[in-house]
Amino acid sequence: MKGLKYLSFGGAAVLVLVLMAATVLEKLRGTAFALEAVYASPWFVGLWAVVAVASAVYVEHRLYRRLPTFLLHVSFLLILAGALVTHLSGQQGSVHLRQDAPAPLRTFTSAGGGEEPLPFGLSLREFRLEYYPGTTAPMDFVSRFTVTEADGTSREGEVSMNRIFRHRHYRFYQARYDSDGRGATLSVAYDPWGIGITYAGYALLLLACILFFFDRRSEFRRLWHHPLLRGAAVCACLCTLSLPLSAAASSDAPRALPRETAAAFGRLYVYYNDRICPLQTLAKDFTVKLCGKPSYKGLTPEQVLTGWFFYYDDWKAEPVIRIRSAAVRFRLGIEGRYACLTDFVGREGYKLDEDVLQRASAQERHALEEANEQFSLVSQVAAGSIWRLYPFVEEADSLPGGQHLTWLSLADRPPRAMPLDEQSFVRGSMNYVAEQVARKDFAQVEHLVGKIRTYQERAAAGYLPSSLRFRAEMLYNRLNNSRPLAIASVTIGLLAFVYYCRRLMLRRRGQTWVSRGLAVLLFVELLFLCTTMTLRGLASGHLPLSNGHETMQLLAACALLLAWFFRRRLPLSVSFGFLLGGLALLVSMMGEANPQVSHLMPVLSSPLLSFHVVVIMLAYALLAFVMLNGVTALVVHLTARGEDSRTEVERLQVLSRLLLYPAVFLLAVGIFIGAVWANVSWGRYWGWDPKEVWALVTLLVYAFALHSASLPWFRRPLFFHVFAVLAFLCVLVTYFGVNFLLGGMHSYA
Repeated sequence: MKGLKYLSFGGAAVLVLVLMAATVLEKLRGTAFALEAVYASPWFVGLWAVVAVASAVYVEHRLYRRLPTFLLHVSFLLILAGALVTHLSGQQGSVHLRQDAPAPLRTFTSAGGGEEPLPFGLSLREFRLEYYPGTTAPMDFVSRFTVTEADGTSREGEVSMNRIFRHRHYRFYQARYDSDGRGATLSVAYDPWGIGITYAGYALLLLACILFFFDRRSEFRRLWHHPLLRGAAVCACLCTLSLPLSAAASSDAPRALPRETAAAFGRLYVYYNDRICPLQTLAKDFTVKLCGKPSYKGLTPEQVLTGWFFYYDDWKAEPVIRIRSAAVRFRLGIEGRYACLTDFVGREGYKLDEDVLQRASAQERHALEEANEQFSLVSQVAAGSIWRLYPFVEEADSLPGGQHLTWLSLADRPPRAMPLDEQSFVRGSMNYVAEQVARKDFAQVEHLVGKIRTYQERAAAGYLPSSLRFRAEMLYNRLNNSRPLAIASVTIGLLAFVYYCRRLMLRRRGQTWVSRGLAVLLFVELLFLCTTMTLRGLASGHLPLSNGHETMQLLAACALLLAWFFRRRLPLSVSFGFLLGGLALLVSMMGEANPQVSHLMPVLSSPLLSFHVVVIMLAYALLAFVMLNGVTALVVHLTARGEDSRTEVERLQVLSRLLLYPAVFLLAVGIFIGAVWANVSWGRYWGWDPKEVWALVTLLVYAFALHSASLPWFRRPLFFHVFAVLAFLCVLVTYFGVNFLLGGMHSYA
């Protein structure tokens, strides 16, 4: 038995090291090299086989009487067996179809580049792009084709994103399309047995997880009723909600429209970022991009945007453009962090021209391009080219419905097909508004802006977002300022962490007026964060889980929710919740300083993705709690002495082990939900992408801690806590390291 144990766990440890090294190797030598040298190599398959066989025999000897645990291990063996069958008998490739092809295509290109036969022919009948209503943002790619059998019979097929076509164990997926719209490339997957075996393993895994938590003899239930967890105190931390307030403009601010007049502009529709949204959204993005924050000297984003348009001479001499790079500030000849528009131009012309870019280093070039983008954005606002306010429905036979909605900017010339009265309105309306601004007749300005909105509603009827969605986006723009909330959460979380560590060392229990108030404020912050996420979801038309900013917001919400749920069993849970929630909000701002609401990429339009992200974020939040619990235990161990200290460290270990079971199970389920989504979207459930690999590494690393019966080191409280702290590095690499260092298909989140 000892030999089997060492072979099983030792082999798993070697696998973890190999997987870590393979992702680095892929970064250095490329994906093809990593696949050939590691992932698809015979020795790597053999290593998995040795670990699987040794583990199967070891499990059979130790766990056959504990049904849920036994089924859990069997499910992993089934998943590995399915992967082996796919590796040995499955085929991957692609097929390129053209509408003008003279004959059905009966071969496909394999992943290795060779030609493989198809037992039937394929002829493309039609390819079309489907757009989000009233935009040019792709919503779906659809290919319709004919399948011709050897005997001459045929059937129709259709493929789109997240909707595959199956025929005789072959599966076809929409991959890409030709620029002329008359051809499409489909991914081809042939795997008649491996997917069924793998999916059976996924189903058994889910069943085993459910049975485990309901099993009265499970380790989780034993820990839940552990004597050291009785009488745990109710703890909470406070959070101050700092919503963006409308401060009065300072006296030294440049000229701008009155707040209410500028707000009327914000209620106009505009075509921006491939979607129809409030002009307020464009104004906020513009202000953040320019100033680094959503206001300037007390002026609202709408006042800043309209100020650049109507009072350009005042604003061009205003130091409003935030320059983050010291090198760029040196080239512009400014001392502070903010530049005027006039600072970009000297006696010899534009200071950041193409010659300067060519001579700059790679790092400096990025900063120069950012400054150029700010200058260009101001020019677009001042010239009116970014103000795409005027909708016009054109006839377009190639599109569904035979119509296409075009949005004209203030700088565009109306098309000849537009009626003359509409041409006159488009050309003259904003000029008339500018005249009233010059006369300071702001009541008339608001009246004219109302007429422009009426024109929009009439000309773009049927294409505009609903009133609920429009109002939700405007409310989201006003509420979405995470910086004060994040700073308050982290600051008070740290103070609360120190406070409750001291209470632990002094063996104090029970509620206080502080803990009651903090619990209420915890709930208030959770409610506020859920509200902003809901508003963002309403504004975008999909669950807000599609990029790094949104997933970090979800992680913060999960941390707060779990803190509320565990506050009675885990005294420090609320301080953990605020620390983790605040840090997640800070990271969401660092990763995307100006997170734009946008349409969902077609491949991401799947409910499986939403489940995958939610489950993974819950797992990460629980693992973060385990890590913070370990930090607490180490602090208690280093700052206190005696039997009470040892008891508290042991109690914290029991809590961490209790949280570790749902965390690891959620991580496993989340990974395999993602695999099903990948199989539906791309035709393969595992592609050895760096994020997939590191998620598997994280799962394997934490799985060691669940086997304390076989690995006695994990029964030692201090060793367990040190492991919990160090193991969380795997989570950090999985989410951040892959995104910023290793790259891959998952770099968007």
